[in-house]
Amino acid sequence: MDEFDFLVIGSGSGLDVANVAANRGQSVAVVEKGPLGGTCLNRGCIPSKLLLYHADVLETVERAGDFHVDARVDDVDFTGIVREVNEEVRADAESIRRGLRSSSQHSLFEGEGRFVDDHTVDVVGGEDDGARLRAETILIAAGSRPAIPAIDGIDDVDYLTSTEALQLETPPDHLVIVGGGYIAAELGHFFGTFGSEVTIIGRRPNLLPDADDEVAAAFTERYADRFTVHTGHTATAVSANGGTVSVEARPYEYGDDGGVVDGDAAVTVTGDELLIAAGRVPNADTLNLDATAVETDPDGFVDTDEYLRTAADGVWALGDIVGEYLLKHTANHEARAVARNAFGSELEAVDYSAMPFAVFASPEVAGVGATEGDLRSEGRDYATSTYRYEETARGDAMKAEGFVKVLVDLDGEILGCHIVGPDASTLVQEVVVAMTAGSGTVQDIRESVHVHPALPEVVQRAFSGQFTRGGHDH
Repeated sequence: MDEFDFLVIGSGSGLDVANVAANRGQSVAVVEKGPLGGTCLNRGCIPSKLLLYHADVLETVERAGDFHVDARVDDVDFTGIVREVNEEVRADAESIRRGLRSSSQHSLFEGEGRFVDDHTVDVVGGEDDGARLRAETILIAAGSRPAIPAIDGIDDVDYLTSTEALQLETPPDHLVIVGGGYIAAELGHFFGTFGSEVTIIGRRPNLLPDADDEVAAAFTERYADRFTVHTGHTATAVSANGGTVSVEARPYEYGDDGGVVDGDAAVTVTGDELLIAAGRVPNADTLNLDATAVETDPDGFVDTDEYLRTAADGVWALGDIVGEYLLKHTANHEARAVARNAFGSELEAVDYSAMPFAVFASPEVAGVGATEGDLRSEGRDYATSTYRYEETARGDAMKAEGFVKVLVDLDGEILGCHIVGPDASTLVQEVVVAMTAGSGTVQDIRESVHVHPALPEVVQRAFSGQFTRGGHDH
């Protein structure tokens, strides 16, 4: 048995904590079953955003006529785009692997980690199969994987998850997507821009159901103009015949209690590729946590306290596997918290109060803080203000569509901000900074000088306009 001071299962954001341990002179073990770098680098945000930028460039050229510019695209090397991106990702993963293998401060064990007890882990499969490791401190950062819903016939057809879709070297003629979240939105944009006919089947009334309702509705309307969108439907059966896959979906109505009532009508959609983008599930079930005191919630995510400690002494967890927000920047934020708490003198709770998200589709969507639906369900009083892109000089020049929506309490404290439109992922950052480093009130943005006529003026004007009071229905 090899003994270490610190052990991390997973090589994504958990590596940040491992590096802190190593810099403090601790012996460190890293257990990883897949390519180094975790989901973000290999199967998530890095390859997807590299690919999506190519789609954004093509979309820009195709819109040139709107600006009286005669431009055309003579050829697209789709295969070359995908191969270049995936080669870059593989090179980055291999660079991390070489770095860990050559490090005098880290020991890399390639294989799947499975607990024997609270502080002992076996490595199963991979290059280091059979190794048994023991550590005083263990960090569980094993991530998540695509969820596969219980659809009749799903085991009998070939389908893509986001992992395979990011490596597809030929765009499908007709891509059918089951799921209405950010993965469906981003990959629909990517393949649709490169010529695929796209059909999206989403269970909720709007795509991007975690976004503010008004933003989600606007996004869904824009996507319905681009693609075939069946919202309020759930896939019930799939089948394949030669090179064609068929999906049967039934409409659902959401009851007052949040439950669903099965409708009568059904729709059948056919295509040549099926993408399952129905969310993600934690990898906690692969770790043999029953051998430990670590607990999981009903959805299988690892339970932690506000400091990211599990129920097992000396065992911490972060990232997708704890399920707070399945976002890379959340995992990085949690890694900093674990490093402080595991190696510092005082515990400090993780602050999720201004955790932004962004969807790199077309249009972009971003948000931070509470949605209007959240505030209504909590029975809170609030005020809201909205400002449209096209009402600013830069937005008008861009022929941009979209808006910024601000939610504040009656004293002017920022409760949330939600954006749909160009560069939403960039524009929201000003609000995040105001909520975390400023006073957290509308004055932070109203009173800051904004470059004229730059796009951030749309944010400033949303915070400076007339607010409409909202609140609970009681």
